[in-house]
Amino acid sequence: MLKEGVGMAQDDEAGLCQTHAICLHAFSDLSHTLPTVFMYLLKECYVHGTRKATAKFRTLQQQVMQALCNSPKPGPATFIMQSLFVFPVLEAPYSEGFSHLVISALRRFLKVQTMYGYEDFVAARLMAARLFLYSIDGIMIYEEGVLIKLLEVVDVKLKDIEQAMSSVEVTDDNFKAAKARVELYISRLIQSQSYMLAVSFLEQFSIQNCDESLLNRMIQENQFKAAEKWASFVGKPMLCMLIKKYVELKMLTNAYDIIKKNDLKQEFPDVYDICKESSLRKLAEKGCWDVAEERTHNDIKFVEYLVYMAMEAGYNEKVDELCDRYSLKGFAATKGPESNVSRTPYLDLNELIVEDIIWVDDVDGLLSATSHIEECKVVGIDCEWKPNYEKGSKPNKVSIMQIASEKKVFILDLIKLSQDYPNVLDSCLTRVLHSSSVLKLGYNLQCDLKQLAHSYDEMQCFKHYEMLLDIQNVFKEPKGGLSGLAKKILGAGLNKTRRNSNWEQRPLTQNQMEYAALDAAVLVHIFHHVRDQQNTASINDDDGKVEWKSYIVSHMDNNIKKGKTRKKYKSKRVHDKEAKVPVDSN
Repeated sequence: MLKEGVGMAQDDEAGLCQTHAICLHAFSDLSHTLPTVFMYLLKECYVHGTRKATAKFRTLQQQVMQALCNSPKPGPATFIMQSLFVFPVLEAPYSEGFSHLVISALRRFLKVQTMYGYEDFVAARLMAARLFLYSIDGIMIYEEGVLIKLLEVVDVKLKDIEQAMSSVEVTDDNFKAAKARVELYISRLIQSQSYMLAVSFLEQFSIQNCDESLLNRMIQENQFKAAEKWASFVGKPMLCMLIKKYVELKMLTNAYDIIKKNDLKQEFPDVYDICKESSLRKLAEKGCWDVAEERTHNDIKFVEYLVYMAMEAGYNEKVDELCDRYSLKGFAATKGPESNVSRTPYLDLNELIVEDIIWVDDVDGLLSATSHIEECKVVGIDCEWKPNYEKGSKPNKVSIMQIASEKKVFILDLIKLSQDYPNVLDSCLTRVLHSSSVLKLGYNLQCDLKQLAHSYDEMQCFKHYEMLLDIQNVFKEPKGGLSGLAKKILGAGLNKTRRNSNWEQRPLTQNQMEYAALDAAVLVHIFHHVRDQQNTASINDDDGKVEWKSYIVSHMDNNIKKGKTRKKYKSKRVHDKEAKVPVDSN
């Protein structure tokens, strides 16, 4: 019996609500169930189901897979094939949809059920071959997507098509006739520009036609995925031909991907180097120097290219770092005097009078930091995590959290602390983040809070906040982010070259420590600068006066549901008259 949740019909008339379940008791014993009855039950279940179409489809697919264990005759695979012979009598869209459903269910069944009979599978393969022939001859109507899926699930080959065409003794002539018939069908797909389907059928029947014209035709029609699939199937000569075509069309990224995927670097060294250098340059332009270095894979040629880019950018610190790490010679003399390089002045920690940067990765340090922060009226908060450029992969965990007072910056190693002392970390950060007497400053706070909640969803401290002020909302700086705002308010911006570095490496470099500390400390100094300029809590901005007190969020709940990326904020802004803004801070 299929679950009631799949097939339910509701009838609400004259205030009476009656629920009728479609009872599919025959599914519990398929030994006496005909394919026509099976088809009818599926249709009734789908038609009267109250769920959305996709949910009904998936649930029915799972139930059909389970039902195939209930002794269908003559066997699970042949039972599905017999059902497929019946489905075309259904009106659209049931015929196509149910065909996909039962084929997918059979595919799953065959993966988990290793004890099904060999004779059943062989018989099903022959039936699938016949169904394919009936379809291409127009006797039965099945769309190509269903046919290729059917052939794949029971692994139909040319010899099966040959057997389905003739019951006489197998001969070379019969095999050639079967191949010719299949090739004629595939040629029709090519003529109709159904290239991906044509390639799928060529692969299924192992027909390796090395005709360059087909490749050229797919490229001319911008069917690049089909062209790559076809070339990969045919082999190295066709792949090399495709790479040359891409180079002629200046599609170097496509050529580079094929070279990497198929290990053809030796065949196309110049193309590989050009594309590799282009990839490294894009990372460097984004400030992802550490990621770029990692992707050189210690190839000195590409490391040296990275050095040249760092010199071009005036990033002498990176030049020295790479030269020292890889024992490169001859670059120091070519850098030129630093005074000759015209660069925008950046803020540093000495200008902000930061006395100490304290690394926190144990209980004593955490407790000491918490006690100091609780005595402050205003702190700046920022977070860093290792960038992730792998498409489709999850973001990395937040690695460090920086909390700055006016004179000190504490850098919390969240990864180590959450592993070694999770309860203590949760308790200490709760004391800070849930405190209504400490104003927490941030820039683009929602991004950091979302990342913290996803990284450490088991910790209570990141589920609730008191007294937050996102400086981004106050000034709405259109360009340059926090660096642009610092330049506008304090007269100098921030050096962001370390922004996308590897924040999971331990220990962090001194430059990373200073960068991280500065991002948190500058928030406090921007706040004090504005407060000291005007005790009325406003400064003149390009668009008029900016009232920052009204942007303080007194309370925020950060609810993250597992499996979803939805984030629900419950916040209340403090009005000017209600805001208890500190006039002094430690």
